[in-house]
Amino acid sequence: MKLSVVIICWNDLKVILDCISSVFAETSAIDYEVIVTDNASSDGSVAAIRERFPNVRIVENTENGGFGKGNNAGIRVTEGEYVLILNPDTIIRDRALEKLIAYADRHPEAGAFGCRVLNRDGSVQLSAHPLPTLWTLLMKSLGLRWPGRLWAGFCSDSYPNWDGRSERQIGFQGGCCLLARGKLLKELGGFDERFFHQYEDADLCRQIWDSGRPVLFFPGAEITHIGGQNRGTYSIKVELEIERSVYRYFYKYYGLKGIVWTRYISIIGLATRHAACQLLFGLRRDEISKSRLHKYEVLLKWHCGLDPIRFIESGAEPDVGYARLSGSGQAMPKVSGSV
Repeated sequence: MKLSVVIICWNDLKVILDCISSVFAETSAIDYEVIVTDNASSDGSVAAIRERFPNVRIVENTENGGFGKGNNAGIRVTEGEYVLILNPDTIIRDRALEKLIAYADRHPEAGAFGCRVLNRDGSVQLSAHPLPTLWTLLMKSLGLRWPGRLWAGFCSDSYPNWDGRSERQIGFQGGCCLLARGKLLKELGGFDERFFHQYEDADLCRQIWDSGRPVLFFPGAEITHIGGQNRGTYSIKVELEIERSVYRYFYKYYGLKGIVWTRYISIIGLATRHAACQLLFGLRRDEISKSRLHKYEVLLKWHCGLDPIRFIESGAEPDVGYARLSGSGQAMPKVSGSV
């Protein structure tokens, strides 16, 4: 088996059938399998997939354990030389998977691969990023992407002056479409399941880099990612899950000092955004500005009330009126050598 396509699903009936259809329509020159790993959907997704695509393997999970845990359930049963992690709200374009596999075969030194991702309107979507560091977190929190066009040292979460039209090494590829060598992926244990939402792709690619293999970007394969345009419009519950993942990531790689700095950086960034949003709301008084202002107030309250060490050790956190999503909230064990 050359390729295993793993598609996670959680109440994605509106998009996943088109996604699977595009895989079959645009892939015929390689031997592959499609595996859907369902996180306890309640919208009829599983029944619809079985009816329309009886040759798709379905792994039914008992809960919504998040992106990493859900995908791992699918990864464990894969048989392919390569494993593609694919979001259900994506569309494969112009034989993209065949092109990406051919590129991977030409680069046996690499452990994982990314492709060009487009929005529904054809514009380019940021999918390849530098690995997160405390410096890039600070630059991102302050919204300082533009200085990176003048000096690479100001690089935040993107590559300045690069439009995704050329091959290059990247820190990590977003999990909407991430290809990895199956053997290596299983040796690493798949995704770290303590990341419920976001940062699991960065963490996995960092492990691949640490194994001595680079992550490469190939612009000759393109997909459309519909949901990628929704970034910035997440609910507060989802935003809080992202913040939890930030602490888990920086603790994993930077220890206790890392999460103390993460808190300071996050508070500075959110306070700056809150002030800007407050000014905007004073001028506009519209519902969008009001909603954003409330979001930043909640996130700022959460970070200000958080003891990052207690959060990492026990999962304890301030109550800001929004319950965790089902399946999230694992504590992190002590990192060897943490300071």
